[in-house]
Amino acid sequence: MHNIQHITPDLVYVGASDRRTALFENVYPIPRGVSYNSYLLLDEKTALLDTADAAVASQFLENVAAALAGRQLDYLIVNHMEPDHAATLADVLLRYPHATLVCTAKAAQMMVQFFGSNISAHQLITVKEGDTLALGRHTLAFAMAPMVHWPEVMVTYDTTDHILFSADAFGTFGALSGNLYADELNFAGEWLNDARRYFINIVGKYGVQVQALLKKAAALDIKMICPLHGPVWRENIEWFVAKHDLWSRYEPEDKAVVIIYGSIYGHTEAAALRLGTLLAGRGVRNIKAYDASRTHASKLVAECFRASHIVLASSTYNNGIFTPMENLLADLKAHCWQNRTVALIENGTWAPQSGKLMRAELEQMKDIRIVGDTLTLKSAIQPDQEAQLAALADALIAQGL
Repeated sequence: MHNIQHITPDLVYVGASDRRTALFENVYPIPRGVSYNSYLLLDEKTALLDTADAAVASQFLENVAAALAGRQLDYLIVNHMEPDHAATLADVLLRYPHATLVCTAKAAQMMVQFFGSNISAHQLITVKEGDTLALGRHTLAFAMAPMVHWPEVMVTYDTTDHILFSADAFGTFGALSGNLYADELNFAGEWLNDARRYFINIVGKYGVQVQALLKKAAALDIKMICPLHGPVWRENIEWFVAKHDLWSRYEPEDKAVVIIYGSIYGHTEAAALRLGTLLAGRGVRNIKAYDASRTHASKLVAECFRASHIVLASSTYNNGIFTPMENLLADLKAHCWQNRTVALIENGTWAPQSGKLMRAELEQMKDIRIVGDTLTLKSAIQPDQEAQLAALADALIAQGL
């Protein structure tokens, strides 16, 4: 049975949601699922904007057939060649062999890499910045968005209805349950954390490129944003765009403290949580604490982007940083994390090393301000170290907390 929704009389949502896949890109947990969005424009000429992941192929293809209602597909526009949006491309062309592919030159090259040389038999138009495609009442304009977050990406703007088809920009984890629009959901309360985690982990490394795309978007009259994941935006668009502007400039979203600890037997954890209590006693709100061994790195990375102040507390392990904390630091570095205030706690029964090593990793990142002295534990925190913890709390507060 098809499951299509009309966005406008001639724009149909033909995507589908997946609640069975556990890991997006085989890395990121998606307990709330994910949607793979695709849109069909019905004009004098028909145009399908992107396809879908193989996980939802059957539903997606049924949706396209229902929306076309016997018409031919004239154009297949490929904004992004990543398999979660292009895996069913060949299936679409098999059913609609006369469709003309529309994509960037880089995407055309990738098609051959994914599907082999047979794909070259199909009619194909490569487009560049500012090119347009007339469908009848609708005219589509194309803007290049390289490295948001693959090099072949473009976005498509319907100049008639002022709709931006934004590829992976403005997307989020989370399956759709019938409500297609963000204003029909409790987005700030239930979706924002997943939107942040999606952006930071998938696109966050490419802040400069996102800023370039945001400048292009600012020059357009946008009435609606149709992303490739998550709900469609037709209200409060400025609020969501502002979030992406903040994230892509690596600015803290909240004045808050996130405490992340890597603890083997609980002693490092105890010191980290005692610091949280001391901060709370000094009037600090919005304190979050996470066990690096039990919390997926994608959430920790997103939280480090959200908050202004971070505490990293790690045991020494094999004369190095405790593995979960070491992995987190590598992830933060890979995502170009920057412009934050950090305090450090280390532990080691006979040779504490983690603080020095964490500091060395942080010094390789941009604009990371390490405050106070590293608090060193030898096994368990001692009563006379309460003053050191208090000094660390005061140092964090002095840095604008």
